[in-house]
Amino acid sequence: MDDLASLPPAFDLLRPERQTSPLVFASPHSGRDYPEDFLASTRLDAVGIRRSEDAFVDELFAAAPAFGAPLLTARFPRAWCDANREPWELDPGMFDTPLPSWVNSASPRVGAGLGTIARVVATGETIYRHRLSFWEAERRVRTCWEPYHAALASLIMATREQFGLCLLVDCHSMPAHPAQAHDPPDFVLGDVHGTACAPKVTRVVESGLQNLGYRVRRNDPYAGGYITRHYGRPREGVHVIQMEIARPLYMDEQRIQRSPNFERLQADLSLLIENLATQDWKALVAR
Repeated sequence: MDDLASLPPAFDLLRPERQTSPLVFASPHSGRDYPEDFLASTRLDAVGIRRSEDAFVDELFAAAPAFGAPLLTARFPRAWCDANREPWELDPGMFDTPLPSWVNSASPRVGAGLGTIARVVATGETIYRHRLSFWEAERRVRTCWEPYHAALASLIMATREQFGLCLLVDCHSMPAHPAQAHDPPDFVLGDVHGTACAPKVTRVVESGLQNLGYRVRRNDPYAGGYITRHYGRPREGVHVIQMEIARPLYMDEQRIQRSPNFERLQADLSLLIENLATQDWKALVAR
């Protein structure tokens, strides 16, 4: 197995000089450090392999540390290892030997080809030319998924200890969807139908975005992924909300390039971060 010390870091953590807010921002799907051997082995070209990537979302939230909140971003791409899944959601058909019995091979995400090690990119194209070894999946989980979640859990714990609560904003982007062409939302907020955070959290984020002129929808079609469901424990003072941003707002989806509107959206999200950072969240402290 690789010498883990020689591997590139799995994430970037941008900390404020002093954390002054119970907010934590995270972007698990904006990583774009694609291993060269992975690019050489995939069926897809350099743009196609990026279809699952929440491109540039880390940059959209780059102002978080300036307002006293840490920002955690994955460096590894979602097509390589998905940090918003359980650690062992694997498709048996992708591997050259039977998987251990404890692997979750029956989840809907695995069925869709979007497990921890994805079979397809978000647009449905197959990623691999050949089957993988279980060792390869284990290597990615150990060197990507586990370090990312160790850092996230540590941030949540430290923030809760300092403020009595933690409010995690899990940042994502969503592709244009033909079924929503008549009334597409600009943002979808996922709180797992009110179970991952206090109602005030969703209400404040929603009104903040609406006041900036954006169309916001709750939980449809994204109610929250593994991170939202796993870490959201309002009774323990940990509140998680997933934010999905419509990619046409800020990027050319076909070329995966920033659009002329990128800087405007980035500025608006900076205003939102400032708004959230100056809220009084004391009512959310675990009792």
